[in-house]
Amino acid sequence: MKRQRRDFLRKLGATGAIAALSPIALSQEAQAKNLIEIKNQFNSENDTTIKLGLIGAGIMGIEDTNSALRHANVELVAVCDLYKGRLDSAKQRWGDHLFVTQDHKELLKRSDVDAVIIATSDHWHKQISIDALNAGKHVYCEKPMVHSVKEGMDVINAWKKSGKVMIVGSQGVSSLGNEKAKELLAEGAIGDIVYAEGFWARMSPEGAWQYAIPKDGNEQTVDWKKYVSNTKSRDWDPLRFFRWRNYLDYGTGMSGDLFVHLFSSLHFITDSYGPNKISSMGGLRYWKDGREVPDVLLGTFDYPETEKHAGFNLSLRCNFVDGTSGTTYLRIVGTKGSMDVKWEEVVVKMNQTMTSDDPFLQEQARLRGDSDTRAAILPPKELVYTAQRNWKGAHYDHFGNWFQAIRTGGTVAEDPVFGFRAAAPALLCNDSYFQNKFIQWDPVNMKLI
Repeated sequence: MKRQRRDFLRKLGATGAIAALSPIALSQEAQAKNLIEIKNQFNSENDTTIKLGLIGAGIMGIEDTNSALRHANVELVAVCDLYKGRLDSAKQRWGDHLFVTQDHKELLKRSDVDAVIIATSDHWHKQISIDALNAGKHVYCEKPMVHSVKEGMDVINAWKKSGKVMIVGSQGVSSLGNEKAKELLAEGAIGDIVYAEGFWARMSPEGAWQYAIPKDGNEQTVDWKKYVSNTKSRDWDPLRFFRWRNYLDYGTGMSGDLFVHLFSSLHFITDSYGPNKISSMGGLRYWKDGREVPDVLLGTFDYPETEKHAGFNLSLRCNFVDGTSGTTYLRIVGTKGSMDVKWEEVVVKMNQTMTSDDPFLQEQARLRGDSDTRAAILPPKELVYTAQRNWKGAHYDHFGNWFQAIRTGGTVAEDPVFGFRAAAPALLCNDSYFQNKFIQWDPVNMKLI
């Protein structure tokens, strides 16, 4: 395996080097703090106005559109949603000039729409993405890119054929924290990766997807027949429309909605294609409201050795019954140390000594012939990298990456191939849970084994 390792301390740069040499930093308890610099990556001589259409004006659709409109020379011209109440709200929020419709194909016919944001329920991601690409529109599709692994290659093939720019909305891959972690891992900061773990914790009705049901949410204001037209036909059910994440016909549960963020970040940092063995277990422990998905889920994943990284294992957890509330992290553990990665911060923890206070291990070391050596000046136990305060956030940068690629014909951080490789193990985690078995996956060729 080709893995070039450099001297980590030599690569810290001026700020890190000064911190490491300062008297305070010589203490084992000290932290060396460094700012993660913002790269001026969205400057372009081409400032052509990009006109957007939004398809799916719910929680994420609103958040995505507001982030997009923070960029210069970006306009929203059309909105589509199956619920009329959201169309009315869209005009109140963004202006009466908007063209609004309940039919996404009507929006895609418009010549004044250059690109679309797709923020519908998961079971419509594939078809609307393909329809948009075939209509000559650039696409921003919320994660997960598809509702099942059998849909992935259809989207990839449509994208390649279209010549348009498509990005998948796991915004963490555009974060300063992820970028810094990728750089540090490549420089050998923590040695070779051997293990990683991630965790999502929530403890609120909204966090557990018990969203409010609008008083006017009914068959007269919602195009229910269209909503279920690509899945099992059912009578009108407001819970299945407004709380769709809880139902398998429309959503992808904890793994598709949240694990996919952790997969995206991990794959970006490690240059991994994904795991080849997937397993999961969990259960419905608290939110027994008729949902079809667990509220506690554990997943374990086996990543094979590749040219890019050593073989390692991944453990992911998600808990909607957690009193700590709001906790999330990704930790990467290597042969020399570990990294705790957030979107705005990276904490590197380094192993400085192999000694132990365990009497048994101390005796074994003595029998092995280990001898006391002269004390040494040690580097900091922790190096903390924090985003500059004027950073506008991963959401802003993810859209900036997309707009830049549209204007210049460039590439994006999370194209459909990357997006599918992040979505697949998350979706297969569900399959493992419901089928009670290990799932074998070929991450290179992106197919089941």
